[in-house]
Amino acid sequence: MSDVSLIYTTWPDEKSARQAAAKLLEARMIACANLLPGGTSFFQWQGRVQAETEWVMILKTARGAACAEAVKALHPYEEPAILEWLVEPDGSSAGFLDWVRAETLR
Repeated sequence: MSDVSLIYTTWPDEKSARQAAAKLLEARMIACANLLPGGTSFFQWQGRVQAETEWVMILKTARGAACAEAVKALHPYEEPAILEWLVEPDGSSAGFLDWVRAETLR
């Protein structure tokens, strides 16, 4: 199994997503952030059905849990969605995984 992972999270708006991505890059917690606009999340929160427009953020990192904790600290939500998927090296680009490791301080 690889030490590289993808972290999926959602943000309430473009500004907060961009600010978080910039801070994570500056701290070398991530090698890359993908921001995807205009998603709509449907969910139940505190007993009510909600529908919110959000920005999806996908982070590439070799910092795993430390990166997830940094995301949580930067996040404006009370309980943000933060999901980590470990990347399997088989079937992945070895050069890309090496780049993620090189760009992400350990």
